[in-house]
Amino acid sequence: MNLKNINFYQKKAEDFNFLTRLYQYYTIFILLKPFIEFPFYNIKIENEFKPEKGKNYILAPNHISYLDVFFVNMAYGRKLAYIAKQELFKTETFAQRYVAKNIYRLGAFALNREKVGLSTIKSVKEVFKAKYDLCIFPQGGIRKNRTIENINGGFIYFAKTNKVDIVPMGITGFEEYNWKPFKKKDVSIKIGKPISYELPEEEILKLWCEQVATMANYKNAQEN
Repeated sequence: MNLKNINFYQKKAEDFNFLTRLYQYYTIFILLKPFIEFPFYNIKIENEFKPEKGKNYILAPNHISYLDVFFVNMAYGRKLAYIAKQELFKTETFAQRYVAKNIYRLGAFALNREKVGLSTIKSVKEVFKAKYDLCIFPQGGIRKNRTIENINGGFIYFAKTNKVDIVPMGITGFEEYNWKPFKKKDVSIKIGKPISYELPEEEILKLWCEQVATMANYKNAQEN
């Protein structure tokens, strides 16, 4: 893969294909489950989400670790693409190129959080055209303070412009990594009930914060 020729902000529907899903399965069942989940974590998944046939959704979890993307995919069980901050697609060093290449293969594309570009907006439409769902982290970055606050409303914009409902997800237990083999740490991943994109923006944000705070047992600072 020649990274210099890739526009990380733009993907077409054909880019979300069998190879994307195969690579996602590879990371889950060949890498994560045997080498991370099995020796280090007890992961409990609770799912209240009942998808309607033929509908696409935006999955919106809280964000507490670099492992979230992989375990979100495992817990959700549907085909997922991801919006990721543009800083993850730097290619100056070997480590940066490794990260950029692999998250791109997972189905991620870049977002400028200061100014959303037309390429990113078009890529979101291509995700749904490919019959994939889209994962966005409304917190905009990793937050370990067990508080729901300072939420970026971009996920609501994408839901409304593409007429797709939002599925909240609450994650807790990854706030601190556990690298003690077979002294497993409990992790909870809960998938909530869809929130209609037709609701007012303020109501969508309120409902998302309430559901995620409850599922993760976090403080909801947005209600103040």
